Order: sequence, then C-alpha cells, then structure tokens
Amino acid sequence: MKQRIASILLLVRDYDDAIAFYTQKMGFVLVEDTDLGEGERWVRVMPPGAAETSLVLAKAATPEQQALVGCQAGGRAWLILYTDDFWRDHEAMLAKGVIFHEEPREEVFGTVAVFEDLYGNTWDLLEPKD
Repeated sequence: MKQRIASILLLVRDYDDAIAFYTQKMGFVLVEDTDLGEGERWVRVMPPGAAETSLVLAKAATPEQQALVGCQAGGRAWLILYTDDFWRDHEAMLAKGVIFHEEPREEVFGTVAVFEDLYGNTWDLLEPKD
C-alpha cells in the first residue's frame, strides 16, 4: 500500500488576500482556483518545486472556523517549509515583508527561523542538514 498526504487545509479569512500572500510574499505557485459557487472556491497553492503536497486555502465559513484562523496549531509552529537555500529564501521573504519571530539559528537538524503567515500562524523555514 502506498499513501501520501496530498493537501493540508488552511483556514483563511479571504481567498484573494491569502493567494496574494502565498504567491507574492512566499513565492508559492497557484495551482488551482476553481469557483464552486455561492462564494466558495477550491484554491490550492504549492511551494516552487514541490511535487506532491499542497495547501488548500479554505475560507472560514462559521464563527467557530473564524475563531481558528491564525491559530490552527494552538500557538505552535503550524508547518515546516523546507528549503535548499535558507539564506536566499530568508532574505527574499524579509524583503517582501514576511515577519520573522527570531533571528536564524543553527540547530543539529539545520538552519531554521520561525515566521508567520498573514493570519499569524507560525511556520519554520528550515534548510535541513544533509
């Protein structure tokens, strides 16, 4: 049996704001934006060079979902974005206004820094060691 995680759902307040952040500030690729009617869309973005896993940007539709926007991991780092060049991506993201919560640091597993998306979810930018 072969399985894989194809997509991870991310609650957002607004489709277009989320698309702009992920494509313009993080350099992700918009792979799908399908109108499902009644204001709902199927929106997927992926990091450049990604082969499998995408983010599905899902507009929060209920008060309960709205309350979770920006806190999907309960205050922990939500996702880890691997990179093959930490300093290139760190500088590019800083230049585009992405907020980092710390200075980059070297760990036994690689170079890492915590940043936030447009809603406050925290991520790790990580260049793993070989």
